[in-house]
Amino acid sequence: MSPTSSSEPGPSAAHRAARRAELARNLAGVRARIDAACAAAGRDAGEVTLIAVTKTWPATDVMLLGELGVTDFGENRDQEAAPKAAACAGAGLPIRWHFVGQLQTNKAASVARYADVVHSVDRLRLVRALGAAARAAGRELTCLVQVSLDGDPARGGVLPGAAPQIAEALAAEPGLLPGGVMAVAPLGMPAAKAFAPLRACLAAVRAVSPGASIISAGMSGDLEAAIEAGATHVRIGTALLGARRPLVR
Repeated sequence: MSPTSSSEPGPSAAHRAARRAELARNLAGVRARIDAACAAAGRDAGEVTLIAVTKTWPATDVMLLGELGVTDFGENRDQEAAPKAAACAGAGLPIRWHFVGQLQTNKAASVARYADVVHSVDRLRLVRALGAAARAAGRELTCLVQVSLDGDPARGGVLPGAAPQIAEALAAEPGLLPGGVMAVAPLGMPAAKAFAPLRACLAAVRAVSPGASIISAGMSGDLEAAIEAGATHVRIGTALLGARRPLVR
């Protein structure tokens, strides 16, 4: 099935049934991979939360996955996520939204209105913007410190040694809760090697905020390595929803 924009007509009953069956098969496959990875790592599969990353896919897919038992959904562009969250708000499903992309401070107010968890906090200015936005919205946001595993600023994130500074700023900002760390495996680096520092990064954040417990790492191609390295949340798009077509800008 191909992605569609939220402005297109809703799917027919036959299309919806076919897409639901496709998503159910994909979901079973992803959950089997998570179960196998946890078994190999000596971990309980209940420790790992599946985040369905639905970027470029319509709100109807979110609702279908919600019917299939998925509760956590990730988006990386506010201009797509905000209307999608609004479209799903009346569905009566227990949807928890994760903002997983790089976030500009001028989008903080919008993101704070629907996101439950922001995974990509990597600078003090963003901490302040999210805190002000959360207070204005009357909400509390769980925030993860994005850690750079290769030092490339284009991909976002702070070096591991700077993670406690961001965590301290989050802990001091009313409306924000330091939840842990997030990372993306760099291109060209073996995922197992890339993810190896994450437990230590979480420990450094926990020294500031003992309640922090999240390691967000792993996508469709490397979820096994992430789980071996301690990931508590895996962000799965392609393996669950299918290959995406390029966004039209």
